[in-house]
Amino acid sequence: MKELVISTQNKGKIAEFKQMLGEKGLEVKSLLDYPTIPDIIEDGKTFSENATKKAETLAQQLNCIVIADDSGLVVDALDGRPGVYSARYAGEAKNDNANMEKVLRELVDVPSEDRTARFVCVIAVARPNKTTLVFEGACEGVIARERRGTNGFGYDPIFYVPELEKTMAQLTSEQKNERSHRANALKKLFATQGEWS
Repeated sequence: MKELVISTQNKGKIAEFKQMLGEKGLEVKSLLDYPTIPDIIEDGKTFSENATKKAETLAQQLNCIVIADDSGLVVDALDGRPGVYSARYAGEAKNDNANMEKVLRELVDVPSEDRTARFVCVIAVARPNKTTLVFEGACEGVIARERRGTNGFGYDPIFYVPELEKTMAQLTSEQKNERSHRANALKKLFATQGEWS
């Protein structure tokens, strides 16, 4: 079985990647399996820059295929914020509750029709001595006025999917993995699996 490493310590992301990549016959490890590797500073101005930096840095250190993603919430009424700062939008502590509260507070007077948003995910596949491949996926939605649901992580409880009449946090893992921004990026990656795996 082909082994690769996911450049993240986020348990929610790891679970999603393991489920979707495992179905393709890939054995997945993560940074949790390499606790001595120092954090890679995400100082890029775009999702693509951050994902590429994480993937290439770790691939050089481990000499293996590494998949890294950078993802976040893009809200139209907030001029694209929180964007690349999604994980730390309310501060450096990476607090999901504080991040959601900040978004809801900033949108409190914004009417429903103007609360459009999308989750964006950019996945980079780095391989030793080869060109890094980059794939982008998105999932369109609306920012709800209150949290709903307990499944998922991050901004899922306030990201409402109109056609399903549910937030991402109200979907089952299977439903989320069919339509999420990460799933859509992975579908593009899988379409080229023979080129990198």
